[in-house]
Amino acid sequence: MENGGVERDGSVAMLFSDEELNEISGLKKGGDYVEVTCGCTSHRYGDAVGRLRVFSSGDLEISCECTPGCQEDKLTPAAFEKHSERETARKWKSNVWVISEGEKVPISKTALLKYYNKALKSANGSHKSNNGRPFHRDEFVHCTKCNKERRFRLRNKEECRMHHDALADINWTCADHQYDKISCDDDEERASRKVYRSCSRSPTCSGCTSCVCFGCNICRFSDCNCQICMDFTRNCGT
Repeated sequence: MENGGVERDGSVAMLFSDEELNEISGLKKGGDYVEVTCGCTSHRYGDAVGRLRVFSSGDLEISCECTPGCQEDKLTPAAFEKHSERETARKWKSNVWVISEGEKVPISKTALLKYYNKALKSANGSHKSNNGRPFHRDEFVHCTKCNKERRFRLRNKEECRMHHDALADINWTCADHQYDKISCDDDEERASRKVYRSCSRSPTCSGCTSCVCFGCNICRFSDCNCQICMDFTRNCGT
């Protein structure tokens, strides 16, 4: 047993090299993850300490140990940062730290985000069109007045913002559609036409990794206060 109780049986080496994990405190290993001591410091409340698990899939989970009775488990780093009541939140890559050689080191300055960054890059690249830009399929929003579905084409950031704001507007109507000048009197698209949503892989695709985006810099907005955009901004460390 070496280096914080980790057996050198090759399991951890599949995720990280000895050099990448060297001198990181509290190191333990699992079948597809490594676990280390982590924390986040609030100038008012001090250090909130936890256990960070880094999975080969890129997932990051923190079990908080800020107090003996804390029940917060499987937190994202952004949620852990918020739970610690860090004053300058939304910078979890810099604010969440591990202990290396006896010093607090921001997680962004270690190799522990290697798989997270790969997964993020893959997610942002899996729905790119032939020209390399992220691709988003057409989406529909219900009019709250006539209950008809209206198509939104999401080819650029401006169009994505129109769709994003329409979804957030609980009183959105056909008259609010900025891309197509329509009214509630206009016919709704036929069901046979709605199945065509501009997927680059298949015209009648019902949703795949080529056309369904789970968040990128085109369809998420740093100036938006909705939870989805806030989570994306925090997780990207911007």
